[in-house]
Amino acid sequence: MEAKDDDHGAFMEKFLLLPPPDDDPSSQQHQLLPLHGLTFAIKDIFDIAGRVTGFGSPDWRRTHAPAAATAPAVLAALAAGATGVGTTVMDEMAYSINGENAHYGTPANPCAPGRVPGGSSSGSAVAVAACQADFALGTDTGGSVRVPAAYCGVFGLRPSHGLVSAQGVVPMAQMFDTVGWFARDLATLSLVTDVMLPPAPPAAAERPSRLTIPADCFRILGSSVDDHTYEIVNASVAKIFGSDAVVDNSNLGDFVSSNVPSIGKFIVLDDTSASSSGVPALSAISHVMRLLQRSVAWSVLQSICLCPFVEFKIQSYTLYMNSTVTFIMLYSSVWLMDECEHANPR
Repeated sequence: MEAKDDDHGAFMEKFLLLPPPDDDPSSQQHQLLPLHGLTFAIKDIFDIAGRVTGFGSPDWRRTHAPAAATAPAVLAALAAGATGVGTTVMDEMAYSINGENAHYGTPANPCAPGRVPGGSSSGSAVAVAACQADFALGTDTGGSVRVPAAYCGVFGLRPSHGLVSAQGVVPMAQMFDTVGWFARDLATLSLVTDVMLPPAPPAAAERPSRLTIPADCFRILGSSVDDHTYEIVNASVAKIFGSDAVVDNSNLGDFVSSNVPSIGKFIVLDDTSASSSGVPALSAISHVMRLLQRSVAWSVLQSICLCPFVEFKIQSYTLYMNSTVTFIMLYSSVWLMDECEHANPR
């Protein structure tokens, strides 16, 4: 595992990106900003005006011009008073959650030396864990903030898709691509979250009358917490929202199965993983999500001519909706991935 001694190999480039106005960051107006005095690192997937966005790939960097504008997510952090300290290493073209990069080296995991840091936002997580930045921006398509946060022992947040602008972010699978961030402590994570997320509408401030905390999701964590973890969460909900709030511990898997009968087809397709997870419906949803993500990602790769001779088609899809569930069944030409891999060996 390659790494630079001074920064654990987290950074592609180090530079200062000062908040506006950059002529007097010590001014009183500056000191009132919520992120004043904090530094942040930026995954090499975000555009920064005048710099080439590398996307974890030397070929991508070589064939692309400098960005004309800075990504809104980066601008939001700067406008709140934070100072950018550089761009971070990521898995090549974001296509892994290991955190390894054969071209630029693998950032060293400060929390578990000798082990991978997780990806694809590997450098961002490592920069925070190694105290090289107070917080860092990353992206999460299928776990690329959550996985490195867990591996490196820091906090990571992937908000709901579309809440934070992904403009100026190189797409991987746009139906899933989500801007997220890392911090070493909850206080900093909360400050960054308040800046990055839009204000909640007034209706969102109303007290909920019913909250669902599905017990089967906690069973995935293992038998040692099976009987107690969700009970602790129940007590926390009652403390926050009052004892009159109805807490429902019904199984999410049963809810999905009853509202989306067609999920059974995917449970059969994903028989092995479904039985191992203990929650077949959730396993099947994960299976469908991975199929969809993979299909969209390869469509993007084809559009940049990595597989110019292969025609990608989504043969058909069916959308099931009701008031509480939206579920997509996708039938796609997944074999095209194998065709691309045989035609373009690494």
